[in-house]
Amino acid sequence: MKKWLLFALAVMILLPLCAQEQRHEESTTLIAFFSATGTTKAAARRLAGKHYGSFIWEIQAAEPYTEDDLDWRNANSRSSLEMKDPNARPALKRRTNVQAFDTIYIGFPIWWGICPRIINSWIDNNFPQLEGKTLIPFATSGSSGIEEAVAYLRKTYPTLKWEDGILMNKK
Repeated sequence: MKKWLLFALAVMILLPLCAQEQRHEESTTLIAFFSATGTTKAAARRLAGKHYGSFIWEIQAAEPYTEDDLDWRNANSRSSLEMKDPNARPALKRRTNVQAFDTIYIGFPIWWGICPRIINSWIDNNFPQLEGKTLIPFATSGSSGIEEAVAYLRKTYPTLKWEDGILMNKK
């Protein structure tokens, strides 16, 4: 009797976990995002709530950004130096496999009117697999719109299929 009860409990616990994992594998929507302060992460979660079964991936720098790195008023801060250099490509903490997804939302905070260079790193690392997929930028910003960022992405990666972007400043 005890063995049966343990088995039943195990099934009750593991079955929902397996079903959730399976939904992610079957999902055709990826929500990939970079969030320096947590604001874009919250936006990604709201977006995921509207796209049930989507898979969420946090784009992370190999060397995490510190508060000093993010000081846009300091011309020598890491973020300022990266944004001044169009060829800057911060190293990524981990790679992403995007092959299974048809639609990919790419989220970021607006830095200097466009996406942070780590987004370029992520796109460059996934470039051949991104061709033919629908890419939808989403962003958070204190004052900028997303239009300039979308124009930048379209110009920088003209062979990719970009949709209009979504500005997600709501908390």
